[in-house]
Amino acid sequence: MFAIQLRTSFPHHASKLRGPPTGPSQRRGARVVDFRFLVTHQLADRVTEKYRDKLQRKARQEGLASLDELKAVYRARILEEQKPGARNPSSESHLTAPLPRQPAPPTPAGSPSSSETAQSAPPGLKTLSSYLDLDKTAVLPPKEIEYIWRLRHASSPTSLCAVLPSRTFARIHRAARKYPQFILPLPREGSAGAEIHFMQWSFPAPDTVTVVFTHLAEYKLRGEFSQPHTIVTMHSELMQEKGLVLMQGQVVEGRGINVEEARWLVLCLQKFYGGDGKDDSRRRRLLEMFNQGDGTFKLEELVEEAEKVV
Repeated sequence: MFAIQLRTSFPHHASKLRGPPTGPSQRRGARVVDFRFLVTHQLADRVTEKYRDKLQRKARQEGLASLDELKAVYRARILEEQKPGARNPSSESHLTAPLPRQPAPPTPAGSPSSSETAQSAPPGLKTLSSYLDLDKTAVLPPKEIEYIWRLRHASSPTSLCAVLPSRTFARIHRAARKYPQFILPLPREGSAGAEIHFMQWSFPAPDTVTVVFTHLAEYKLRGEFSQPHTIVTMHSELMQEKGLVLMQGQVVEGRGINVEEARWLVLCLQKFYGGDGKDDSRRRRLLEMFNQGDGTFKLEELVEEAEKVV
């Protein structure tokens, strides 16, 4: 289970759902239908079709299985570049000379080295080796690794951080492969409704899993051009030897979501994708219905299950 503390409570009268206002013509009590059949992306479709061959070739070059994964990877890179204080390597390369490298200590047998991990990842993707020295981390006990990981992200007010047991991550990973898209409700204090958010998984590298969260209203309006408000990455390089998976995420400022609300969404994600309790079958059924476009999928049932997260 994620080691995340939440201060947000889910109102028990949250069966009435709402999204961010879309204009003065918005009607209350409108019939809820599957949003995916209402999304129109004429411009996005024209661009994708025009450059489909080039995009598919680029996806293959970076070791990705589909255009969706390619889009998710580059969306993550754009968010990374937009972070305050982000450096532009191309503008600094002529100012600093590379430092001499010290020989790395021998890697224990069976442990992934930093270079091996970096070679298997698409260019620009931040794997675990971007945050930790894997060769040195491999010799530490799990408790110390967890402490270092949390300390590494403690100074950022917009970051998310957690450590997952390997069994929990394995359940999440299996479900994410099978159900790559879903929607989650977010309660709003002082309101009788819940705001709906769209989430999408991608698998850009063997040991890296990414999920992005976007306001459903924005995704319906802009489709592939929508800007996610939260991106979360799970790193499984240490899963086999240490029995843990390290998670980190970033909340984009100015997108209408704070860190506590993002934590709520991540906790809901765990319950729907990684749960193993008595409510697991109902939640998995909702995942299956949504991804199959089942017309009987009801948002009211989704909210009811989300209420049980607390």
